Amino acid sequence: MGNRAVITTPEKKIGLYMHWNGGRDTVEPLLRYCELKGYRPPSEDCYGWARLSQVIGNFFGGALSVGVDTYEDICEAGDDNGVYVIEGWKIVDRIYPYDGFTEQADYDFEEMLRAFDAAMPVADQLGEVLDAVEVPLSDICIGDEAWLRGIETWENHPVIGFGVPNGNRDGITRPYVGRYDHNGDYSWNPNNYLSGDTVLIKARKTIDK
Repeated sequence: MGNRAVITTPEKKIGLYMHWNGGRDTVEPLLRYCELKGYRPPSEDCYGWARLSQVIGNFFGGALSVGVDTYEDICEAGDDNGVYVIEGWKIVDRIYPYDGFTEQADYDFEEMLRAFDAAMPVADQLGEVLDAVEVPLSDICIGDEAWLRGIETWENHPVIGFGVPNGNRDGITRPYVGRYDHNGDYSWNPNNYLSGDTVLIKARKTIDK
């Protein structure tokens, strides 16, 4: 008995076996959690397999609920949910266990993120980062409290201005935060500038009328 699944990469060299919670409604939040933690993915190097095993092992507990083996030896172990092929921290392909298979959709995504977090050691938990709101970079305003990756942690800093980062040849104006100071000037350091298509921020406070 179980709710088994296998996770692998496009190369199909290594596989991670999950005896329980092998449905997509657990696997997708699991991958997102690892992404939020800033872990390198299994498709990049062996550290990704270690961190993925760490998170799911903490969640399951015990000694027999998760395993890692060569894909060839483990690929048929996911009888209940089949195989998830991941690249980065995204599912890019599926090998279903049988024709007519329907993806499991019983667990809430956000609740699963918090369940994985609660199973981690306190010092490694994401905590209030999981309450963050993802907004387009173009919607960022002065006063927003943005989450930025630090060294193995997240840091929260206020958006205090807009400018063009030093050495940025595209000349595009971007928001910057009060992170690294230089005699009261935060615009000088390119590491203070937000980048990417979206940014995680603390939920904006609403003003009662």
